[in-house]
Amino acid sequence: MTKVGDCAAEFAAEFGQGWAELAGRWHDLGKYSASFQQMIYEANGMEAHVESDGMRGPRNHSTAGAIHAVEHLGGVGRILAYLIAGHHAGLPDWDKDEASGASLRERLAQRALLEDALKADIPREILTGAQPAIPPNVGLDKPQGFALWARMLFSALVDADFLDTEAFYDSAKAQARSDWLTLKDLKTRFDTYMQALTDQAEDTPVNRLRARVLADCRKAGVQSPGFFSLTVPTGGGKTLSSMAFALEHALHHGKRRIIHVIPYTSIIEQTAEIFRGIFGDQVVEHHSSLDPDKEDHRSRLAAENWDAPIIVTTSVQFFESLFAAKPSHCRKLHNVANSVVVLDEVQLLPPSFLQPILNAMKLLAAHYGVSFVLSTATQPALNSRRDPFGRRVSDGLDDVREIVSDLDALYRKLARVRVEMPEDPHAPVTWESLADELAQHESVLAIVDSRRDARELYRLMPEGTIHLSALMCGEHRSQKIAEIKQRLRDGVPTRVVSTQLVEAGVDLDFPVVYRALAGLDSIAQAAGRCNREGRLKGKGRVVVFVPPRPPHGLMRHAQQKTISMLDDVQDDPLDRRLFPKFFELFYDDQDLDRHGIDRLLQAEPDCSGVQFRTAAMRMRMIDDDGRTIFVRFDEKSEELLERLRHVGPNRDLMRWLQRYAVNVPDRTFTKLLARRDIEPVWGDLHAQTSGALYHPELGLLLDDEAMDVGSMLV
Repeated sequence: MTKVGDCAAEFAAEFGQGWAELAGRWHDLGKYSASFQQMIYEANGMEAHVESDGMRGPRNHSTAGAIHAVEHLGGVGRILAYLIAGHHAGLPDWDKDEASGASLRERLAQRALLEDALKADIPREILTGAQPAIPPNVGLDKPQGFALWARMLFSALVDADFLDTEAFYDSAKAQARSDWLTLKDLKTRFDTYMQALTDQAEDTPVNRLRARVLADCRKAGVQSPGFFSLTVPTGGGKTLSSMAFALEHALHHGKRRIIHVIPYTSIIEQTAEIFRGIFGDQVVEHHSSLDPDKEDHRSRLAAENWDAPIIVTTSVQFFESLFAAKPSHCRKLHNVANSVVVLDEVQLLPPSFLQPILNAMKLLAAHYGVSFVLSTATQPALNSRRDPFGRRVSDGLDDVREIVSDLDALYRKLARVRVEMPEDPHAPVTWESLADELAQHESVLAIVDSRRDARELYRLMPEGTIHLSALMCGEHRSQKIAEIKQRLRDGVPTRVVSTQLVEAGVDLDFPVVYRALAGLDSIAQAAGRCNREGRLKGKGRVVVFVPPRPPHGLMRHAQQKTISMLDDVQDDPLDRRLFPKFFELFYDDQDLDRHGIDRLLQAEPDCSGVQFRTAAMRMRMIDDDGRTIFVRFDEKSEELLERLRHVGPNRDLMRWLQRYAVNVPDRTFTKLLARRDIEPVWGDLHAQTSGALYHPELGLLLDDEAMDVGSMLV
């Protein structure tokens, strides 16, 4: 226990060393009890000590330490009680609420567990300890201040506990956590790569502007830590330029790592591949659809606690971890402190969670040494806002510094397209007329808002048209995107019908793009797939059309806000000054904390009242509605499904199978199961029964279902 305490104290050195040390010293007090020792004797093994909800049975060894913390330190000991009680089962709620498991209030009433432990001859140096001072710099007076501090301490405790257990039971695994290169070494690699890239690049207007953005990013790196915006038109080189800023900033201010956060799994692998080409095995990906062939033993271990110098992850993984309660999910949080976090396509943060997300970001920046880069072509209105009476209606980011100089000139010079808005936003086209119009172009990209729309339009298109949607598994989409890129490079006529999965980070370059009327930011993203490299003699053409049926949910809301702004669009719909107004309209009539996360994480003066587990359960950035089906796309998928059927799931196998997963609504899943088009392969894991259900162009065949595209966010 002293080893865990020492290690936890080291991890928490910047935000609560003494608290983490006491948590490590007391977290396993219950193991001294006679009942626990007997259980260990009878059931020896690495998992013998792991408890579930911490209420009953001989494995309950965490409650004793939680009670001791309160009895020894008084009410302030509840800070440690949350951590100790949750170090196996997860941070508990103070009172019983929506989540499973015993509440902390219930567990603190079980004093007999402490009394049983104290009957043993526990060394005095284990039981004693002075109350540490509460650090003045953790923002306890701010929304979520107590909860985030507790989660950071919890992260230090559980990571130390995991590592200590690993060292005891699996020394080979512990030794595999080898040293990483320093950020200084990685910057040398980056500078060498960028020089070679510059030497090889064509001398085009677009490349000259990219070089200017890169220079601005390098120059801005010395600025004091905090919030930065990187506002660059699509195709302006944000990915590499943001890394340039992050490396300069990290080295100048002693930051420990760079975390690149990306919204879509459809683009995260592309970004990670770019970084791996520069930094090699110093880059760790952490997302659900990762190809296991791109992992080694060390990178798998680093994904557990993010101790690598460069992490590439998803928005869902990053932000849900900030609000998590499970030890495995929280374990990485102490390594987020003192880092540079690049939020790519920041405008895609979900409105219903926006306020708790912004509050957490402000705490990390103000009290945990995190610098944020808000990277996008369409900066959202994340500043604080007031109503007409001067009352604050949202508490946002009011101290964001722009990295790029002279944005107006940059946007003017990078204007490579002409956007044609519909004359009447209430006059929809027909799919037939749209297909006829698209067929007049040799190479054209059409982007629609739903998988159903993509399928209906595709069926009317000429032979050879390529279809993209989330009804295609990840492996299928990756192959199609690679095919599209190669055809465009070779000058082969290419027509594509896609959902918006191509709109962020997929480097396509079409002469003509059609986009269903949508939010202004989506129109701008679609425009980024048109004349991306500026090679056309004139400007590319982006045509916005009114689809036959309106979109649903947030996409419908965004479309309506665009329509309400059309009178203000006199010339260029992509004028960067329009986007803050669009996002203000988009946010104004929405509840930015719809699930009450901030309220659940509000502590009482005596440190009680925090509902960690319920808040984590509600913080689901993707609705769980729907089921996953594994499809039989190729020989590899057949082989993997047979392996699943015979040996069951394991981490690597499930990572591979994620490449062959498609999400469908519950009602569709039920229909397919009733028709025996799918079957259980192992437990609740289902796969299609034959290849007939999966089309080589369309993906999973669902002829009567209208579904959204939320499943591409993982």
